[in-house]
Amino acid sequence: MALIRPRLTELHGISVAQHEIDFAIPFLGEDIPLYVDPFLMWRSPSFGDKGLHQMLLGAFNNIGALAKSGADKEAIAQLMLASECDEVGLGTSASRAGHRIGEARARDILSLFHRIPYYRDHGFRHLEEIQLFVDGISRDRISDFACSFLKSFLIDYTHQQCREIGIPLSKVAVPAVYDPDRKSFATVTTDAPVHPDTGKPLLFVPKRWLRFVPWISYDNYFKDGCPQDDIAHEGEELTRVRVLNFNRDNFGVVDAYIREKERTAADCTNDLLFSQIPVLSARRKLDEIRKLPTGKSDNADRKYEQAVGELMPTLLYPYLDFAAEQARTDSGVSIRDLIFYNTRSHEFLKEIMDDYRSRQITFELKNVAGINREHVDQLNRYLHQELGNFGVFVTRHPLKKAEWQRTIDLWSGQRKAIVTLTDEDLKQMVEVFDSKQRHPIDVLIRSYVQFRRACP
Repeated sequence: MALIRPRLTELHGISVAQHEIDFAIPFLGEDIPLYVDPFLMWRSPSFGDKGLHQMLLGAFNNIGALAKSGADKEAIAQLMLASECDEVGLGTSASRAGHRIGEARARDILSLFHRIPYYRDHGFRHLEEIQLFVDGISRDRISDFACSFLKSFLIDYTHQQCREIGIPLSKVAVPAVYDPDRKSFATVTTDAPVHPDTGKPLLFVPKRWLRFVPWISYDNYFKDGCPQDDIAHEGEELTRVRVLNFNRDNFGVVDAYIREKERTAADCTNDLLFSQIPVLSARRKLDEIRKLPTGKSDNADRKYEQAVGELMPTLLYPYLDFAAEQARTDSGVSIRDLIFYNTRSHEFLKEIMDDYRSRQITFELKNVAGINREHVDQLNRYLHQELGNFGVFVTRHPLKKAEWQRTIDLWSGQRKAIVTLTDEDLKQMVEVFDSKQRHPIDVLIRSYVQFRRACP
C-alpha cells in the first residue's frame, strides 16, 4: 500500500510539519494548489524580496525591449520558454507537468509594448497587469513567469533549505534558467532535489509568496475596477474578450485600478497552505454531528463524513498535516477515510512511528450505531506496509465489549493498534480547542493510553 498523496519529505523519511518550515513542501504526484503572486514581493518589507521583484520586472521588460528593437523571434522564444516552470509544482495539474504558451499568445503579450504608450515608454510596473489585456493569461501563467525569471534564486534557496532539513541533493540539469547579466536563458547543472520517478529537478518556493488568487487579477478588476456599463449596454453580453479590448484602448481605467491596489497593499497577505476553521465554526460542526442520526437515512452518513472531514484537520493541526480525504471499497462497502501525515512533531507521534511504522495515520469515519467485527477487520486489512499499523475509528459510540476485545487481540497477535474517537471525544476536543489550555490531540492520546492499558 503506497503512501497517500506523498510529499518530498515523506520520501526521505524527514519528519517536519509544514508550518515549521519556510517553503511549501512539494507533492510528488500533483501540484500544490497555490500560485506565486509577485505583488507579495513588491509590498514586502524585505529588501531582498523587493530586489527580486525588480529583477523579475527587468527580465520581462527586457523582452519587451527586444521586441521593440526588432528582435521579435528572440523575444517570442524567451517569452514562450518563460511561460512554464514545472520544477516548482504549483497550480492544479495532477501530473506536475504543464504546457507553454504558443507563438500567437506570445505575440499578443509583446504587442502591449507597442500598443499601450505607458508600457512602451516605461515598461510594466507589475507582471500581473498582463491578465487585464491578454486572453488566456491568468494566475497560473503569471506564477510560472515569475518562477522562470527567478529560477536562479529558487535554485539557491532550494539548496539552502535542503541543507537545513536534510533533503538529499543530486547533480542535475535545470533547464531555462534566466541569467540577468546575459539577459537570456540557459541550462544550468547544479545540485538539487529530484523527483524519484522522473529524476527531474524540484525547486522550492517561499510560503510568503503564495496566494490562491493574485492581488491584481482579472476577476477582482471586473468586480471592483471595470466600468461595465461603459463597455456593454443593457442586454448586451459582457465577455472577457470585450473587456480586454476595452482595456487596451482605455489604459487610464486600468491604471486607476492598479494604483488603488497599490494604495491598499497592506491588506495583501500570503495564503496559508492550511488554515484552521474558527472556534465558532468548530462548535457548529460539532452540533451538526451530534444531531445526526446514525445510519444512512436522509444521507446522514454523507453529512457525518463531511462534517468530521471539515472538523478533524483543524483539531489536529499543527501536529498532524492533513494529507487527503479518500474513499475506498472493501468487500463492496464504501469507506471514507481521512489521511494525515505523521510529522512526528509530538512525542506521541514519534512513538506511533517507532512502534507501528505509521508514516501516515488513517482515520476511518463510521456513522453507525455500533462498530462491528466486520468494521474492525476492514480497518485491520488496511493497516499494513506504508500506512503502518496504527488506525483510528471516528464513530458515534464506544466499542462494545466484543469489538473492543477484537482490537486487543489484534494488538496481541499482530501488534496493530486501533483506537476510537466518539461523539463525546469530539466534544472534548472542541472544548479544548476553544479553551486553548491544552491541545485536542491530548484526547486522541488518552484514547490510545486507555487502549494500551487493556493490552496484555
